[in-house]
Amino acid sequence: MLRNEFKIAIRFTLLTTVVLGILYPLAVTAIGHIALRPQADGELIVTNGQVTGSPLIGQNFTSDVYFHGRPSAAGSGYDATSSGPSNLAASNQKLISRIDGDVAKYAAQNKDQAVPIDLVTASASGLDPDISPAAAMFQAAGVANARHLPLATVRALVQRHIQGRQFGFLGEERVNVLLLNMDLDRLAR
Repeated sequence: MLRNEFKIAIRFTLLTTVVLGILYPLAVTAIGHIALRPQADGELIVTNGQVTGSPLIGQNFTSDVYFHGRPSAAGSGYDATSSGPSNLAASNQKLISRIDGDVAKYAAQNKDQAVPIDLVTASASGLDPDISPAAAMFQAAGVANARHLPLATVRALVQRHIQGRQFGFLGEERVNVLLLNMDLDRLAR
């Protein structure tokens, strides 16, 4: 009797492993690649045969001629294989020092404006590709100055990149940093 139950348990384990661990993931992957190919492949942007990036994941822009995204605590910064927050408490001196330094850096660029919170705080994944419209507008003067472009031109570009709430009610308005910077590069040509 116990031997039969053991055989049934082993067969059931093997069957569920094959069905749920192999067949189901293969089927979902195949359906994704057939029905939603760009999304399944990460919406990679290819420029001149080179992968430029993906609008789904944040990237590290360090030059003053580019808009900057949210800070990243993922790995060594924007590391998709090590996604996650720093897990530092709000009272942790390391986190406080980093935020104070970021606020001071941005405040020096725009002395008469409050620094938008998303420019100094990381997202939960550390890979957020978007910033708020306020954060993009806050950086517009510095980018315009670094690129020797009229401020009105850069602000208009930011305005064109503002994406509304998903389905009209989910989330907040946002600006994708990669797409904005790519259009900024096209503008400069």
